[in-house]
Amino acid sequence: MTSADLVLPPTDQQTPTAALLQSPEAQGLEQAVGDMHLLLEQHGHVVAVYPSGIGPAHERRMHTVRSMLESDRIALLKVDLPPLGVAVLVRQLRQLSICDFSPGVVASAARLLAHYIHAGAQLNSVARLDRVPVSLRTHAKSWVPGSQFAVLAAPKPQLVKLGPAAEPPAGPSFGTHLAVAKGQLASDWVQQTLAPAWQVQAITECPLPSASPRWWGTGKLVEFASYLPDISVIYQLVSSVRRESCHWCGMELIGDRCGFCSAPLGPPENRMRATGVLPQGTAAPPGT
Repeated sequence: MTSADLVLPPTDQQTPTAALLQSPEAQGLEQAVGDMHLLLEQHGHVVAVYPSGIGPAHERRMHTVRSMLESDRIALLKVDLPPLGVAVLVRQLRQLSICDFSPGVVASAARLLAHYIHAGAQLNSVARLDRVPVSLRTHAKSWVPGSQFAVLAAPKPQLVKLGPAAEPPAGPSFGTHLAVAKGQLASDWVQQTLAPAWQVQAITECPLPSASPRWWGTGKLVEFASYLPDISVIYQLVSSVRRESCHWCGMELIGDRCGFCSAPLGPPENRMRATGVLPQGTAAPPGT
């Protein structure tokens, strides 16, 4: 992981923590190469997940380290989710890492699991929001004092101007938990309105990631992300997808692209048959 505040606490005693791949400002190249070499020696493979909004120098550093080590055992996964959504996804991959999946399946599972994360935020303004389509009319409304918006960035962009008659953005059709991170916006709308509408089974509050104000264009926000919390459901979801071997690097994968070398799967007739769909009626367990 590229930031300590994207490493959420584990949900159980078995879930491992994540290693931190620091920025060039915080760590020299020689030490970064040494740390990565040690991770490879200890674990065999490294799946590095980082948000698409990361600084260019930090992203170049990770690619440089991989090139210097000449290793095909390092997967660099750029994820186009808001910061809290990235943190939730990383925790799910940490859960998968101790299952009987190969490193290639764990890496390629990131794209699958991201489709089941509903990540968004409650904002006081969308004037500087450039990650989700915003109409000129909505931009104009953003300057009205007291305006607030509910924005869903994934899995499908949605934007709703909040008001007495406003319906929350469409949420998941399966059982989830909700992670909530409060910024400088004093509001309980996410807990009191969105969570019941989405029928979430538990709510967990966590610190706001440092990258969130930049990602959303304002510090006056409440970020949220719904997710599958039960490892048995996640395991079943990943297991339902046909496994293939990458024609380029030989790693095992699910989906249509290798998580380690990014090579596409190949001819259509060899693509996966299952699509990673939750069985009807599947629900996450109640919170404790």
